[in-house]
Amino acid sequence: MSARILYVEDNPQNMDLVCRILTHVGGYEVMGAVDGLSGVDMAVQEKPDLIIMDINLPDISGLEATNRLKAITETKEIPILAFTANITENDRTSFANAGCDGYMSKPASAQILLDVISGYLS
Repeated sequence: MSARILYVEDNPQNMDLVCRILTHVGGYEVMGAVDGLSGVDMAVQEKPDLIIMDINLPDISGLEATNRLKAITETKEIPILAFTANITENDRTSFANAGCDGYMSKPASAQILLDVISGYLS
């Protein structure tokens, strides 16, 4: 059985590209949510093995969504990877403070994306 990944991303092109890479190259089962609130709801309902979280979302930020997920007993142990173009030293601190287990910069090559995800799922 392949690992289940929830990707929370509001940009349709990013969603499509990452989902195709994870599904067709990585062999993962991928679910998508287009905003933070639906991402939180889907994570609670589906309990994926990993969550890839965009930070700049249209309703609540990925940091707020991460905070909420880490406060819920059923989802607090799910690793959350921040996936965003914003990665400064302050951003890294914000990611950690929100409960993100790691981060990756956009854009990322398919191989780097798969390698990082593999590290969280092994």
